[in-house]
Parts: sequence; structure tokens; C-alpha cells
Amino acid sequence: MSLTIIRKERTTMKHLTVAGKALTLLFVAAFLVACSSKDTKDDDAAAAAAAEAAARSAAERAAAADAEAAGSQQQRLQDAVAAVGNVFYFDYDSSNLKPQAQAALDAHIALLRTNERSVRLEGHTDERGTREYNMALGERRANTVRDYMVVNGIASYRIETVSYGEEQPIAYGSGEANWSQNRRVELK
Repeated sequence: MSLTIIRKERTTMKHLTVAGKALTLLFVAAFLVACSSKDTKDDDAAAAAAAEAAARSAAERAAAADAEAAGSQQQRLQDAVAAVGNVFYFDYDSSNLKPQAQAALDAHIALLRTNERSVRLEGHTDERGTREYNMALGERRANTVRDYMVVNGIASYRIETVSYGEEQPIAYGSGEANWSQNRRVELK
């Protein structure tokens, strides 16, 4: 009997040893899997953070380049406006825009498209004609400039028109040289 018990104990011990080894191997494998997946998660998180930081840095550089380009473009537009001036001249008894005035207005319109600034158009005439007629002519001239600006994309609520008629001349005296300087619309 004792031999049978010893044999059974050996067989049971053998099974326990194999079962224990299998169980130990299973725990070790599970531990390795758990550790490796944590490292992968950490690596993924680190890679995502690095990618986000790189994207943010690239966006900041792009924004700085865009701001510099916009500033440069804005400066070019301001230089063009300064070159053409803000006074638009008209022929005698006329409210039709001259080609030079249209070219100058195009520069102003390009600049106004980049901001929300409002402008005032002041219509003026020479001293010939009645006061009432000149007030109406100054208004027609200011409205002609306003209409040109509106047709070219500037909102009408940003434009105020005023007529001073013959009341605010730039050049005093009689003669075409003086009168031609007074037939104008000023953009302010």
C-alpha cells in the first residue's frame, strides 16, 4: 500500500509541478503583456504629444509668416494710397469720374477691403454758379465716388457723403487754374 500511495503522491506532485509551472508561465506572460501594452500606451501618448507640439509650432510659424505677409501687403496698399492721394478732381459742371480718379479710387478700395474703416467723402465745387446749385453739384460728385466704391465692394454703411459746394475752396481767385483745384471730392 505504501508503494501505491507513494506512486500517487509522485504522480500528483508531478501534476502539481507541471500545473504550477504552467500557472507560473501564464502569470509571467500576462505580466509581460500588461507591461508591454503600458509601454505602448506611453509611447503612443508621447508620440501624440510630440506631434501636437510640432503641429502647434508649425501653426505658430505659419501664423507669423501670414501676419508678416499681411503686414507687408497692408504696407504696399498704404503706400499705393499715399502715392495717389485722397483728392479726386472733376471737369467743369460735371460729376463724372475721370480715369485718373478711378485709378486712385481703386487703390483706396483695395486698402478699404482689408479693414472695416469708415470714410467720409466731401464734395466741393468752384465759385461759379449759385450756392444752391453748387451744393447739389458737390453732393452729386460725392455720391458718384460713393457709388463707384459700393459697386467695387465697399459697403455703403461705411461711406458718409457731405457737400460743401463752393464754401471751402483750396485755391482762391478767379481763373481756370484755381477753379480746377476746387472741383473735387476729398476722401477722409
